Amino acid sequence: KRTVVLTMKASVIEMFLVLLVTGVHSNKETSKKIKRPKFTVPQINCDVKAGKIINPEFIVKCPAGCQDPKFHVYGTDVYASYSSVCGAAVHSGVLDNSGGKILVRKVAGLSGYKGSYSNGVQSLSLPRWRESFIVLESKPKKGVTYPSALTYSSSKSPAPQAGETTKAYQRPPIPATTAQPVTLMELLAVTVAVATPTILPSPSPSAASTTSIPRPEPVGQRSQEMDLWSATTYTSSQNRPGADPGIQRQDPSGAAFQKPVRADVGLGRVPKEELSTQSLEPVSLGDPNCKIDLSFLIDGSTSIGKRRFRIQKQLLAGVAQALDIGPAGPLMGVVQYGDNPATHFNLKTHMNSRDLKTAIEKITQRGGLSNVGRAISFVTKNFFSKANGNRSSAPNVVVVMVDGWPTDKVEEASRLARESGINIFFITIEGAAENEKQYVVEPNFANKAVCRTNGFYSFHVQSWFGLHKTLQPLVKRVCDTDRLACSKTCLNSADIGFVIDGSSSVGTGNFRTVLQFVTNLTKEFEISDTDTRIGAVQYTYEQRLEFGFDQYSSKPDILNAIKRVGYWSGGTSTGAAINFALEQLFKKSKPNKRKLMILITDGRSYDDVRIPAMAAHLKGVITYAIGVAWAAQEELEVIATHSARDHSFFVDEFDNLYQYVPRIIQNICTEFNSQPRN
Repeated sequence: KRTVVLTMKASVIEMFLVLLVTGVHSNKETSKKIKRPKFTVPQINCDVKAGKIINPEFIVKCPAGCQDPKFHVYGTDVYASYSSVCGAAVHSGVLDNSGGKILVRKVAGLSGYKGSYSNGVQSLSLPRWRESFIVLESKPKKGVTYPSALTYSSSKSPAPQAGETTKAYQRPPIPATTAQPVTLMELLAVTVAVATPTILPSPSPSAASTTSIPRPEPVGQRSQEMDLWSATTYTSSQNRPGADPGIQRQDPSGAAFQKPVRADVGLGRVPKEELSTQSLEPVSLGDPNCKIDLSFLIDGSTSIGKRRFRIQKQLLAGVAQALDIGPAGPLMGVVQYGDNPATHFNLKTHMNSRDLKTAIEKITQRGGLSNVGRAISFVTKNFFSKANGNRSSAPNVVVVMVDGWPTDKVEEASRLARESGINIFFITIEGAAENEKQYVVEPNFANKAVCRTNGFYSFHVQSWFGLHKTLQPLVKRVCDTDRLACSKTCLNSADIGFVIDGSSSVGTGNFRTVLQFVTNLTKEFEISDTDTRIGAVQYTYEQRLEFGFDQYSSKPDILNAIKRVGYWSGGTSTGAAINFALEQLFKKSKPNKRKLMILITDGRSYDDVRIPAMAAHLKGVITYAIGVAWAAQEELEVIATHSARDHSFFVDEFDNLYQYVPRIIQNICTEFNSQPRN
């Protein structure tokens, strides 16, 4: 018996070893056969919303062209799941309009989403939403497996791109008597993919006891309720009469927690009643009451030091925060000067206050001298251009910050800037002490530079530690566009009335030459309702209003109107023509406009010109008299504003009129710029 038993034991051991070896070999063969599939990045269209995709974290490839405004985006940095995934990627700056790969991570819903303009995309505001997401660069985490095929929240999935496989949500199998492992993906899919009010069957008590799933916390606060990723086990129950349809979840002890969910919430659609009853926050495009184009000239000289340079940047950041930066409001750029000026960013680089503050923080000190005059010249010639975002409808403002005093002269550069329509403000900090004044290149430099010397454009700060006190008054002043006097230049601030001799002695051909002269002068001015306006009167014995100041508001319309003026023919009553122009043209001039009359005649007047000319002078009308051929020189001097040398001109032939266009424009501007600056 002992022998038989030993033999049987040996056989059993042998069989066990054979099975063991066979199993190991089989496992090795199986492991060799199982290869991890190669990860392919799913492609989606620009219109795919994050709420349609169930996966909590995924990598996708966006096509080109998602910057289009028809692909709506809600929020900034953190986006509502009702947003276009790819549109949000462009807005966040992770992608540009050419498309590419991104990593998307779902997060909890927020109580509000603020819209902004960034990277060519205007995102919208939304008071609240149940789910959010963020967009990151497509750098996979180690150990994380990303889906090659996205799971969508309904069977009507978006049309796949070439090479993409999609799958609609399918309900996970219902466990029977044996508990099956519940994967995180299945739980997340259940959380957001319920298309109709559904109650999932409850696992058996044995399943509850054998499955180690963390116990969920009761849902109380809305932030907890919106967190779609905190769900764990779902149980079966029938809807109670009158109860809200929803998903029940139960912990192993049997306590159920009800989470009301509308049938369409998980589908990425906006419920009609929610859209119709919620009032969206207005999208900020900038403060229209402070529509200015602003350049900060900051001191980067070596003498300022790192600490004071940092204080200077803090003021800039404060201004950026106080101004509601945007395309319909103020825009701001920064130029740093030392030996030479350099633009850090122009007017169109940053379209909101947040981006602007971030850019200011990154500015580093350049060092060198304190060449303020050179910097002002640089800004005048280069900064305020259409290519840099300058808007013709917005005043140009420069705020110059100076530590101590400049190392070059500023007066001439500032004069040219003012004549170009730039409003110069100066902030001087810690001026020269008595024993240092001998080193100041240009005494009283700030008053020589600013737009006006009335104190409105100047700030003097005794200490860098008091610089922050200038923030509010500075913002208030630069936004007070009615007081930005230097916005008005010799070319954009006048009502100009042409009084044209149409007598028989002129002739049709010469009359067309006179009209070309009027056209050449008009082209030099900035024409609009708020800038220079043009009117015209033609006279013989009688007078005719060709068009008034308020009839045309653009340069092309004015130039076409001049071409259409027809030759009248008749006598020459210049005195009556001046009176007519005062009554029919200049009486309707705006109070804040300079009034300029440009009279062109080819002969002596049949009536007296002295009294009408005096009336024009008394009414503040600056008169230029241009005579041709047989015009009387003494009459021109009577008509013209004093001094006659600067306001009356004589040419012997009509064909030579064009030569006087530059001189007349120069005299108009010289006279304008010579006005007192107080």
